[in-house]
Amino acid sequence: MPRIRVPQSFSAGLFLTYCCPSACRHCLYACSPAWPADWPGLEELEACLAALSRRLRPHPWGPRTVGFNYGLHFTGGEPFLNFELLLDGVRLASEYRLPSLFVETNCFWCRDDDLTRDRLLALKGAGLHGLLVSVNPFTVERIPFERLERAIRLGQQVFGRNLLIYQVEFYHLFRQQGLQGTLPLEDFLTLFGPRAFAGTTELLLAGRAAYRLQHLFPVHPAERFLAQPCPTPLLRNWHNHVDNYGNLLPGFCGGLSLGHWRDLDRLETEGLELQEYPILKYLISGDMAGLLDLARAHGYRTRPAGYISKCHLCLDLRKCLADQGDFRELRPREFYKHLEND
Repeated sequence: MPRIRVPQSFSAGLFLTYCCPSACRHCLYACSPAWPADWPGLEELEACLAALSRRLRPHPWGPRTVGFNYGLHFTGGEPFLNFELLLDGVRLASEYRLPSLFVETNCFWCRDDDLTRDRLLALKGAGLHGLLVSVNPFTVERIPFERLERAIRLGQQVFGRNLLIYQVEFYHLFRQQGLQGTLPLEDFLTLFGPRAFAGTTELLLAGRAAYRLQHLFPVHPAERFLAQPCPTPLLRNWHNHVDNYGNLLPGFCGGLSLGHWRDLDRLETEGLELQEYPILKYLISGDMAGLLDLARAHGYRTRPAGYISKCHLCLDLRKCLADQGDFRELRPREFYKHLEND
């Protein structure tokens, strides 16, 4: 496969930053306070939104209805760290008629009703259609649960059914327990055990989770994962991401870039010359053994303790290659520095 086209995506998340007040142990993108904010400029933001507006599709119920895999959402990192930029971004997105527009937050900023209501009303007035509140055992390690409850209560008043909770199972669990304040993960596990991550809840064993949560899951040697198909296809037409450095991130694969959003037209029509992107070549062809050989040529040694998922193995190989070589598809490079250290 000398060249392969990148499908046009109908759903996208737009990172305003990788900086975040928390350093959640499960974060797919290794966000934390240690990242520089590196906010995009308004001209860059507008140009990106204009490019996305020609591609993204609305929710089946209409362009003002939000859903996890339709339209556009602002994300990060934590977009509310720069509320004025977020507000400007929503105004621009509204001007370009981007559909099913919402913002994702961990609610660190929801310290009182007045501030929370005022910001939500300002965003709605600028054209925002909905709000997604992140609720899980990792968020409440640092963010008091009452702030999440406040955002949900007032978000429902402002946005109605366009208030999304991810994940609603944990929200109900914490309410049933009468949670107040924060809850360390170790205390959560004492109460509920690893079984709390089973069933309908979702926990992707990738990103920081591969390193910070590996003690909770069985490990396997690298050979177990070499013949498995990639669970998150790199070439898909839904729910990809663009970060604040311009990288087009496939699916939920942090630290892996298909190119710059300014090259979307070329990527969708002419495609990628895979000989120039050896890591993408191995991953797209499903040749994890080839990627392992490439990493070994750069000094990689398999982990004696093993790996908890194929994503863990892939990420560990890419981490080595990012440290030892200069591969254009491994962007942003800082991602690999924040996986274990924050």
